Amino acid sequence: MTWLWWVGAALVLGVIETATADLTFLMLAGGALGGALTAGLGGPLWLQVIVFAVVAALLLVAVRPWAKRHLAATTPEMRTNAQARIGREATALTVIDARDGRVSIDGEEWSARLAEGGGPAGAYGSNAAAHVGPGAKVRVVAIDGAVAVVAPL
Repeated sequence: MTWLWWVGAALVLGVIETATADLTFLMLAGGALGGALTAGLGGPLWLQVIVFAVVAALLLVAVRPWAKRHLAATTPEMRTNAQARIGREATALTVIDARDGRVSIDGEEWSARLAEGGGPAGAYGSNAAAHVGPGAKVRVVAIDGAVAVVAPL
């Protein structure tokens, strides 16, 4: 019956692993399965604990580094949240200059400013800074807090 406790511990460690994705708890779950196997074969508790510790340590030292390298090499780098907007095309909703403006990115309205050196000058007088007018197409080159930094296409 002790083997059920080890299997339960392995399942709990597996669930925790899904939240961390660091492969540490998965290796500990493997050790718990080793303890369950020892218990199932009739080993005493002290031997179950030793098998758990040895298997978990071997998995942590030998398998985890290889598995992390393999996982990093085969998993594409995914940008999420605001960083996923970088490189997208947007439409200027207002005049955008080096200080402020508004753009529509994928149907969402964002505060925006021009990237350094971006945009034609002169439409609002000879002293006007670079700007982009409403309706112009721009590309998001960075996200600075809640502001999209854009450059004209």
